[in-house]
Amino acid sequence: MTKTNIPLRKDGGISFNFRPKNEEELKKCLSDPLWRICSGALYKIIIKGKDGDDGLVLPFKPNRAQRRLLVSLWHRNLILKARQLGFTTMICILWLDTALFNANMRCGIIAQDREAAEAIFKDKVKFAYENLPENIRKNMPLKNNSAKELRLAHNNSSIRVATSMRSGMIHRLHISEFGKICAKYPDKAKEVITGSIPAVPLSGILVIESTAEGRGGDFHDITMRAKAQDEAGKELTVRDYRFHFYPWWDELDYQLDTKGVLMTDADRKYFTMVEAKVGTILTERQRAWYVATRDADFSGSEEKMWQEYPSFPDEAFQVSTQGCYFTDQISIARKQGRIGAVPLLPNVPCNTFWDIGSSDGTAIWVHQRVGQQNNFVRFKEGWGEAYGYYVQWLFSLGVVFHKHYLPHDADHIRQGKNRNESPRQMLEDLMPGHQFETVDRVQDINWGIQKTRDSFASYWFDEENCKDGIVHLESYKKIWSTRQARWSDEPDKSGGHSEAADALRQHAQGYEPTNNQSKTPARNYSWKVV
Repeated sequence: MTKTNIPLRKDGGISFNFRPKNEEELKKCLSDPLWRICSGALYKIIIKGKDGDDGLVLPFKPNRAQRRLLVSLWHRNLILKARQLGFTTMICILWLDTALFNANMRCGIIAQDREAAEAIFKDKVKFAYENLPENIRKNMPLKNNSAKELRLAHNNSSIRVATSMRSGMIHRLHISEFGKICAKYPDKAKEVITGSIPAVPLSGILVIESTAEGRGGDFHDITMRAKAQDEAGKELTVRDYRFHFYPWWDELDYQLDTKGVLMTDADRKYFTMVEAKVGTILTERQRAWYVATRDADFSGSEEKMWQEYPSFPDEAFQVSTQGCYFTDQISIARKQGRIGAVPLLPNVPCNTFWDIGSSDGTAIWVHQRVGQQNNFVRFKEGWGEAYGYYVQWLFSLGVVFHKHYLPHDADHIRQGKNRNESPRQMLEDLMPGHQFETVDRVQDINWGIQKTRDSFASYWFDEENCKDGIVHLESYKKIWSTRQARWSDEPDKSGGHSEAADALRQHAQGYEPTNNQSKTPARNYSWKVV
């Protein structure tokens, strides 16, 4: 038998710098999973060249952040991170290694869209397999080599990339950029939550990884729960997510020469805050990199920088207050305790305030007038749902309604399959006996927004049942004019926040409190679909 003198790591594994010289040494090296992944002897990757060069082919050796993740993987993992740390690349290598060296394994990667899935499969999975050492690749041939799956002939394992995976069992699943999936493709996110994730057995490994993409949504909710468990020091069960956070300042490459970088007093104040909050010291080169990246890549947008290169977890979902309409009003409401537990009172009739979209969303605030207070106790929104969906939800509350306030375009006739009706006519048919009022249109929307600001002092919000609506109000902002380098006078309707704000505006523009609301309430008659 050939004698070997293989240097070992402190944990007893084989040194990553060691290269086998004979079959016996190779066999021992291949029996060490960390050597296979970290040595750079098996797997190759394509990285971006610098200064416009073509991509470079290099042996894969995990960077600092990747090594931290590798040794701390749990059954369920949630990664919130800065951009370009290479987690998808590392997990592609890890899943491929799992399939190569373990029989009957099913490994999957979910990407945000087909284009991203094809790129991941071609440039990371297939490239790594095709560039294996020749003797290893020959001993581990492919049974199936399609555009989205590699199936191995020697052990019946496979790895595939898609936009959703529902059928069968998936022993290893990575969901890449889940925050973007939740923000851009909510139906796809729902499919992932209900179909793909349950396909991973508790003995398997699931990794959800993303930069943030605004507040709300499944990625935000899963992240916040995992973060809370981590901060509480909870002992995790196999169903719990382990929270992994990788900030920009922990990446050694994120540094830049300070020459030519303009640092403002606001920048210095921000870095001082970060240092105090996270317990680190930021070098001048790190600060220069941050400011230069923000100004060059994101046109100076602090909100985009928080999202793509967060300094601490909560910042990733933080919304900039610059240009927001209700920043001061919501801040005062929180300080005064007007955002919290606001009960729905059974003996007080409810009003509803709507924004009805023809191509965009619908939003509804449920309101009760209690003394001088305007209590908003429920909020509902949706996109592409029929009016019956909202009516059914309203009736499920089990309350008595006084009046429903609709926006000015509720009286506009819209073309239907069987007949042409206005939204108001459709709702009146669905809710017989209920009172509806169409709020007059204002010539200048800024007048209506200001009127909402003026009314805010009387507003109380139930934080739990109006959570999504409050987030939308906090995020409702003006359009930024790049050409003029200033905030315009028009609200931004592209972020999904305007529906909730427009629905609340109907209260400020159209509601007049009366003393006889309880005298003519509309009871919840059975509803019908037309």
